[in-house]
Amino acid sequence: MNPEHGTNPAYGTNPAHGTDLGHHAHGTNGTARTGTDRVAGLLLGLSTVLIGLMAGLFFAFDVSVMPGLAAGDERTYVTAMQNFNAAIDGNGLFGSAFVLALLATAAAAVVEYRKGRRGTAVWVAAAAVAYLVVLVITFAVNIPLNNELAAAGDAAKLTDFAVVDKFKGTWVTTNILRTLLCTAALAALARALLLHGRATAR
Repeated sequence: MNPEHGTNPAYGTNPAHGTDLGHHAHGTNGTARTGTDRVAGLLLGLSTVLIGLMAGLFFAFDVSVMPGLAAGDERTYVTAMQNFNAAIDGNGLFGSAFVLALLATAAAAVVEYRKGRRGTAVWVAAAAVAYLVVLVITFAVNIPLNNELAAAGDAAKLTDFAVVDKFKGTWVTTNILRTLLCTAALAALARALLLHGRATAR
């Protein structure tokens, strides 16, 4: 018996014969991620960033802008808010992010659901609903108040500052609500990202 036929690494122990690591790796990881998985991951990441930006913007108004303006005189309050609103309304980047946040989140929920990851889809859908409520509040309350303030004209000529009281009451309150809703949406997306990562790493 030729000893080479049982001890030669070429027979049975050569990685090329049945133990090919490259083939093994392909078999375990080749189906881990698909193109749809990558799209879902990108949408989730984009949604998280955009809603995070919105939460940060609203939070900044809550803790610095509005309290700072309230500490000054009413004419300064009106002038500053008119300038803030004009800058935001005329900013295409803000407008795109404001709307795209909802579209990306809704799309991510659909993709996750179609992939059969319903637990993940529920968290993403919850984030989309929370952010949709933010949009509803914005268009139903905050924007009309912004328009009313803009229609007041030059603050130096104002004699009736009732609109300022509306801002200090209604606008500030709804902005706090927008911050809380965006924060909740952000937390839901963080949970969805974790679940998505676990599912696609298998």
